[in-house]
Amino acid sequence: QCRNNLYYTAAKEIVYFVAGVGVVYSPREHRQKFYRGHSDDIISLALHPERVLVATGQVGKEPYICVWDSYTVQTISVLKDVHTHGIACLAFDLDGQRLVSVGLDSKNAVCVWDWKRGKMLSMAPGHTDRIFDISWDLYQPNKLVSCGVKHIKFWSLCGNALTPKRGVFGKTGDLQTILCLACARDELTYSGALNGDIYVWKGINLIRTIQGAHTAGIFSMNACEEGFATGGRDGCIRLWDLTFKPITVIDLRETDQGYKGHCEGELWALAVHPTKPLAVTGSDDRSVRIWSLVDHALIARCNMEEPIRCAAVNVDGIHLALGMKDGSFTVLRVRDMTEVVHIKDRKEAIHELKYSPDGTYLAVGCNDSSVDIYGVAQRYKKVGECVGSLSFITHLDWSSDSRYLQTNDGNGKRLFYRMPGGKEVTSKEELKGVHWASWTCVSGLEVNGIWPKYSDINDINSVDGNYIGQVLVTADDYGIIKLFRYPCLRKGAKFKKYIGHSAHVTNVRWSHDYQWVISIGGADHSVFQWKFIPERKLKDALHIAPQESLADSNSDESDSDLSDVPELDSEIEQETQLTYRRQVYKEELPQLKEQCKEKQKSATSKRREQAPGNSIRLHFISVYRGYDCRSNLFYTQIGEIVYHVAAVGVIYNRQQNTQRFYLGHDDDILCLAIHPLKDYVATGQVGRDPSIHIWDTETIKPLSILKGYHQYGVCAVDFSADGKRLASVGIDDSHTIVLWDWKKGEKLSMARGSKDKIFVVKMNPYMPDKLITAGIKHMKFWRRAGGGLIGRKGYIGTLGKNDTMMCAVYGWTEEMAFSGTSTGDVCIWRDVFLVKTVKAHDGPVFSMHALEKGFVTGGKDGIVALWDDSFERCLKTYAIKRAALAPGSKGLLLEDNPSIRAISLGHGHILVGTKNGEILEVDKSGPVTLLVQGHMEGEVWGLATHPYLPICATVSDDKTLRIWDLSPSHCMLAVRKLKKGGRCCCFSPDGKALAVGLNDGSFLMANADTLEDLVSFHHRKDIISDIRFSPGSGKYLAVASHDSFIDIYNVMSSKRVGICKGATSCITHIDWDIRGKLLQVNTGAKEQLFFEAPRGKKQTIPNVEVEKISWASWTSVLGLCCEGIWPVIGEVTDVTASCLTSDRMVLATGDDLGFVKLFKYPAKGKFGKFKRYVAHSTHVTNVRWTYDDSMLVTLGGADMSLMVWTNEMESYRERRPCDSEESDVDSEEGGGYDSDVTRENEITYTVRALSTNIRPMFGTKPHLQQKEPSADERPPVSRAPPQPEKLQTNNVGKKKRPIEDLVLELVFGYRGRDCRNNVHYLNDGDDIIYHTASVGILHNVATGIQSFYQEHNDDILCLTVNQHPKFINIVATGQVGIFHLCLATAPSIHIWDAVSKQTLSILRCYHSKGVCSVSFSATGKLLLSVGLDPEHTITIWRWQEGAKIASRVGHNQRIFVAEFRPDSDTQFVSVGVKHVKFWTLAGRALLSKKGLLNTLEDARMQTMLAVAFGANNLTFTGTISGDVCVWKDHILCRVVARAHNGPVFAMYTTLRDGLIVTGGKERPSKEGGAVKLWDQELRRCRAFRLETGQATDCVRSVCRGKGKILVGTRNAEIIEVGEKNAACNILVSGHVDGPIWGLATHPSRDFFLSAAEDGTVRLWDIADKKMLNKVNLGHAARTVCYSPEGDMVAIGMKNGEFIILLVSSLKIWGKKRDRRCAIHDIRFSPDSRYLAVGSSENSVDFYDLTLGPTLNRISYCKDIPSFVIQMDFSADSRYLQVSSGCYKRLVYEVPSGKHLLDHAAIDRITWATWTSILGDEVMGIWSRHAEKADVNCACVSHSGISLVTGDDFGMVKLFDFPCPEKFAKHKRFLGHSPHVTNIRFTNGDRHVISAGGDDCSLFVWKCVHMPH
Repeated sequence: QCRNNLYYTAAKEIVYFVAGVGVVYSPREHRQKFYRGHSDDIISLALHPERVLVATGQVGKEPYICVWDSYTVQTISVLKDVHTHGIACLAFDLDGQRLVSVGLDSKNAVCVWDWKRGKMLSMAPGHTDRIFDISWDLYQPNKLVSCGVKHIKFWSLCGNALTPKRGVFGKTGDLQTILCLACARDELTYSGALNGDIYVWKGINLIRTIQGAHTAGIFSMNACEEGFATGGRDGCIRLWDLTFKPITVIDLRETDQGYKGHCEGELWALAVHPTKPLAVTGSDDRSVRIWSLVDHALIARCNMEEPIRCAAVNVDGIHLALGMKDGSFTVLRVRDMTEVVHIKDRKEAIHELKYSPDGTYLAVGCNDSSVDIYGVAQRYKKVGECVGSLSFITHLDWSSDSRYLQTNDGNGKRLFYRMPGGKEVTSKEELKGVHWASWTCVSGLEVNGIWPKYSDINDINSVDGNYIGQVLVTADDYGIIKLFRYPCLRKGAKFKKYIGHSAHVTNVRWSHDYQWVISIGGADHSVFQWKFIPERKLKDALHIAPQESLADSNSDESDSDLSDVPELDSEIEQETQLTYRRQVYKEELPQLKEQCKEKQKSATSKRREQAPGNSIRLHFISVYRGYDCRSNLFYTQIGEIVYHVAAVGVIYNRQQNTQRFYLGHDDDILCLAIHPLKDYVATGQVGRDPSIHIWDTETIKPLSILKGYHQYGVCAVDFSADGKRLASVGIDDSHTIVLWDWKKGEKLSMARGSKDKIFVVKMNPYMPDKLITAGIKHMKFWRRAGGGLIGRKGYIGTLGKNDTMMCAVYGWTEEMAFSGTSTGDVCIWRDVFLVKTVKAHDGPVFSMHALEKGFVTGGKDGIVALWDDSFERCLKTYAIKRAALAPGSKGLLLEDNPSIRAISLGHGHILVGTKNGEILEVDKSGPVTLLVQGHMEGEVWGLATHPYLPICATVSDDKTLRIWDLSPSHCMLAVRKLKKGGRCCCFSPDGKALAVGLNDGSFLMANADTLEDLVSFHHRKDIISDIRFSPGSGKYLAVASHDSFIDIYNVMSSKRVGICKGATSCITHIDWDIRGKLLQVNTGAKEQLFFEAPRGKKQTIPNVEVEKISWASWTSVLGLCCEGIWPVIGEVTDVTASCLTSDRMVLATGDDLGFVKLFKYPAKGKFGKFKRYVAHSTHVTNVRWTYDDSMLVTLGGADMSLMVWTNEMESYRERRPCDSEESDVDSEEGGGYDSDVTRENEITYTVRALSTNIRPMFGTKPHLQQKEPSADERPPVSRAPPQPEKLQTNNVGKKKRPIEDLVLELVFGYRGRDCRNNVHYLNDGDDIIYHTASVGILHNVATGIQSFYQEHNDDILCLTVNQHPKFINIVATGQVGIFHLCLATAPSIHIWDAVSKQTLSILRCYHSKGVCSVSFSATGKLLLSVGLDPEHTITIWRWQEGAKIASRVGHNQRIFVAEFRPDSDTQFVSVGVKHVKFWTLAGRALLSKKGLLNTLEDARMQTMLAVAFGANNLTFTGTISGDVCVWKDHILCRVVARAHNGPVFAMYTTLRDGLIVTGGKERPSKEGGAVKLWDQELRRCRAFRLETGQATDCVRSVCRGKGKILVGTRNAEIIEVGEKNAACNILVSGHVDGPIWGLATHPSRDFFLSAAEDGTVRLWDIADKKMLNKVNLGHAARTVCYSPEGDMVAIGMKNGEFIILLVSSLKIWGKKRDRRCAIHDIRFSPDSRYLAVGSSENSVDFYDLTLGPTLNRISYCKDIPSFVIQMDFSADSRYLQVSSGCYKRLVYEVPSGKHLLDHAAIDRITWATWTSILGDEVMGIWSRHAEKADVNCACVSHSGISLVTGDDFGMVKLFDFPCPEKFAKHKRFLGHSPHVTNIRFTNGDRHVISAGGDDCSLFVWKCVHMPH
């Protein structure tokens, strides 16, 4: 099944594979080494060119490739996560840096790897059928060859694109399956075919075959210095010299030497010799073999008649019995393999046989459920039969005294029989004392433990007990050998497992002296011999380290009842149950919003409320996240403290007591690590695709964001010692571990960590490739291997139990590691072995920290311990107690000895974080300072601000009531324990009392200063959800509960005076009116109710009145006044709280997604605009303004945080831009209108492959029509006159030379109508570069000579030039494409050298539809691209490697341009429809900020069209209205109004002097101009007029060179403007709008005419390479024709008119309009007498020109079935052929218009020209693929022997004429966009001109004639 899998290594060893094991065999020492890094069958192998490293690929659902060292058999690299099903072939390139692999998936993907880094470089679908071999071309870089079923492909690798070309078999050989190949010099490739021939290829063409090299398929071919070797199915090896001449043949069919194993069929039989180290195997290949276990050699082999299924050797070692598949058994003498007997008593296979221990009987078990007993001495006469089983017999065992036999059958039943008669024994008593001689049964009490607890499958094939060693070995269907203790009575016993075999292990046996275990594999035909190491020897054998592999081979823990697992600590238990799953992840909000868009559109027809002017800024957060995170608290180098809470990274300055915040995360941060050298911090968060941010604590800017490989969240991160790498662990089910190069944002390696939670990851400070992870019953040591990590479990031995590890650190050498357990021990590890344990704490050790000379640990017991450097002595302990609190503390310690979760040292202190959310600083001398604290675990809901002091009260489910100082100390002033948790609180209006509602339905009033009880009540059963004092004197207290009542109490008399009833659900918010008479109530059912106080009578108040009432407070979320606060995605989320400022201007809200938002009040109308702030993680439970509105306090439910925000008024704001995200709903106001912008925005780009016909044709295509036989077939007699010429030819006498090729020489056209910024100077302004259709054009300004880049296979949409001096003349172009079809049509970006036209890189991208903008970064190494997909994705590439660095959704509407800042590799700006965004690349992530407009009055977001840059972070954007906006950072700072009168389409920043050029749409006027040159700040400008004579100039591209400005216009002109004299020089011109339908070449000169939709006819000169003249007709022109002498021109128009001009004067000679619709073709007769005019009215009109310019019609052709396409006159002017729109060709007489039907007559006509696409003579031009598309035009050369055609796919094809056979051979030339509309030869057949439909371009091709 596998080939090319046997090699010599450099050490002269042989490397190959069997089953799942790589084998390195030394023929010298006859020893094997094994590589066991695979988890399933290996099927491919490649040897590195230096012949030490080996790559192997395996099968499986997630197969991987291992690169390993054949000397040490250690893994070097693992390549994974790309292929599926399996890896079929592998090959290294010449220098061994890259590896190519082919998958077994349906597309047979080919993938190229940088294997050392474990990184995929490129991938492409390989072929539709199997690929058998792949090889790098060792003589040409970046080329590969692959071969397989009926194909061979030649690949080239460029950028990230692998591009194949299929080998052309041609006529040299048959198309057949190629099995192997070898590459040679000079582009030669030799390949071996299935029929035994050798095929030789040059380039992609088959040049010769060497027939009969072998008589059957050639499976393998090897090239070396001396020549080639081939090996085939015929059993021969042939050697060839370098030119493939035969040298010699080696025939292997006769030899006996070599290393032999079993071949096909399954291998089931295994027996061991009772006294010698021998093993016997027998297989379905009918052979029995005897192996020596000492010499590892085959001693004897004998072939039988039948497949062998089982074997046994008698006690004396003389007889060998073999059970056969046909029901017979044979006994042989072991000595000489001669037969003793052959007995056949059964019809079904014999599956098990065994001799009795005393050697007298043989028991034979058969598949027909019986066991027969034979007497050995009686020549194997049958003496008994056992018939108790109902199913086939699987295993037998004899008792030691040979009196009993036990059997197992397929039903899993265990039965006993008395011997030799075979009577079944059922009494348990009788069996009690029986001792079994061997144990090979799978059922029975003694082996219960081999079965898992909850499974009843029988997948264990074989067992063998070793009584002496008290162990048992088993073999199962999964290729695993397991070792158990014997006996193992309880199900689910523990075991060790060993991998190696592939699928089934069929049998396993101990050798006679129990030294070895022999196992055999079914499908892998292999015999494995294992050495057994008894336990007493294990201690000395510690050097046999636990084997390394990706699959973990030491046993999984099994839960037996004798489990020795300690109780999990309650805290850890709690923590392991947290899943951090979210109903809605923030990443999904944009999609949810899109889904709700429709709803929103209908609602927002009304003008929406503006966002408020105020903004808030986060000021302080009290709490530290310790309840579920550890080791997340550090000192920075300047002594600030960094930690995290909710979604915020906090930097706390303890001297100034201030905090700064990193707000880049949008959900809970779960872990934090600090960089070893710099003040950088890494934080990991919760999310569906959670991200890790690395940020700088000084600037608080993100440096890199890593995402894409974890799920649900990241729970641990750690930096390497050099700070370059980062390791992270996810909380997905397999707790994936990822190793990153964080600066680049690249994943280096990843692996599955463990099924259980991992708490910590630590990188080895001495070896950056090693790390440890610790978690629940988990301690693993990892090392990096390429893209994978290889883990080894910590080896505990007898020292300890497998405990849960809570923390880990590395020690003073690279092997030493220390971990803290959940039982309070510290484990000390050397390498992977546990050396000792030390008791450190009572309860879990949660945190440890390594110092220079020792360690510090912290535990649940609240003690900090300092240790010496080997954990021998505890030097000092600190207890965290209230007594030790220092006077400077910011708050109070809630309890003594709180559980310690984080410890860090620095600046002379120990920093401690506790589970209760406190951060403490312990001085070395003992005093403790409290720095930060917050609520403990449990949700926090209750919040009240004081009526006249900057303090607030909170109450939480943690059963505490706390008072906080909001400024300046931010500390907790008082705390009191409550008997129950609480959900609400309120200060009385005088601030003296504090009411608190509890969760059991009671509430209390406390003294606000001392927190002592004043009074308490318990009237309700459910949670009290809101509590409020009435305003003024605070006479009443309203208490709302979840059981839907509100009680009103009189505060003075302490009595309940009223109950408000009528709510249908729990009460959520209550508010009093200012008089204290009315209550406003919100309920959980979204009702808004009103009650009168104090009695509680329900009131109905109309909406209009609600507004007029003055409310004392507003915390309601319902009602008209705050309709706008509910988000578009209101179904998914609730607004939980709101609070209105006392000036009633700003409403703050909090919601379930953790957003705090500010709205203008009243927020009427749906979906109001807002400012939103992210800091809390999930629910914001409450928000309150302080008494003077200076601060906003918000509570996070689950994150237990109290956040204080300062309110920044509008006036204050000027100094600092607010950091809110603007509301997400784009403004409704239109972004402005302009026809050109609309066209560009709405254009749909067609891909060539999907192009459909441009003419509305109908009917059957010519190649599908049935041919009618003509009436009078000419008699086959040679007397008939010779057939006249088909075509009148004008080079008679000369030898006719066919045209063999067309070369593009000139292109007239430039794509300016819908593309921009696409004309640039190169080579100091000598050349310009631009594009049209699918060609890039380099145009020399002085000579007009053009050269072309033609590698694009579809239209180019954008072009940019690399400005960096290192990359001179490097151009990037992006094209149209469709992603979903296949890779070949995916849009791509080509990077190429403009001068040499060499492709440097191709980036296949996932932008569907196309790439509309490209831009190089400042260093020139990065490229930015924008897609036309609906998300308008923005992607950044490292283009030289073809690597995609980052990609992100850009905007929901069209982005026109995105450009890097000219001085940056990370900053860029994108502009588009109502869009301007400022982007930063951080690692692999793209961060964006929307442009902020609201700093300027009345500024509104317009559609932005162009961008330019200035110094000091200035950005200029050109708008649709003609203004230019100036931005500082991302804030609009001024507007240059009316920089142009129309849209500003193009802007260009000159790098050398910073001047900026703008180009717009303007009417030419005295002072204005469509091009302006500005100073660096866009303050002054100079205008230039383009003297084009157009009514409006519309500039689409500008570029500035030395003293010149280069302008590309909408009118397809490229103009050079001199800066000094403002002179205009038109360099390139073309038609403005297409299609160009009309084309005519001058009869004698190198001129041609074109007529197009844009209403012009233009005259072009090929020699001078320019447009000579143009005539504006005022109407679209459809066709044009020269008279035979070239003195007149006829033009047919779209409106039915035609005009005849005199060439000399361009005066109109005559014009006429006889038809209403378009004229499609117009022709002069060769004798210049008649003019034929064909139109879409299905008619041809004839005019006689000799009658003068009156042009009266003399006749016309009748019954043309459809519109006319082309017409041709006959050479004698008597006939006209017409091709029509229903694929019919008709011939008419001239001038009568009579239809000619006589086929013979038609065949005899000689035509003056041939432009028809129909007719038998051109049948071959119609291709197979033209279902929807057509051939549009054709033209036969003047010589009459060549034919060119143009079609809807944009192809120009060259055929021979005539070509009557279908699908004729041709050459094809690409360049045009879809639809070539017309094509002509020039006189003398020197050139072909083709006209484009979509691209409005004219291509001039030079004809290359065959040499004489």
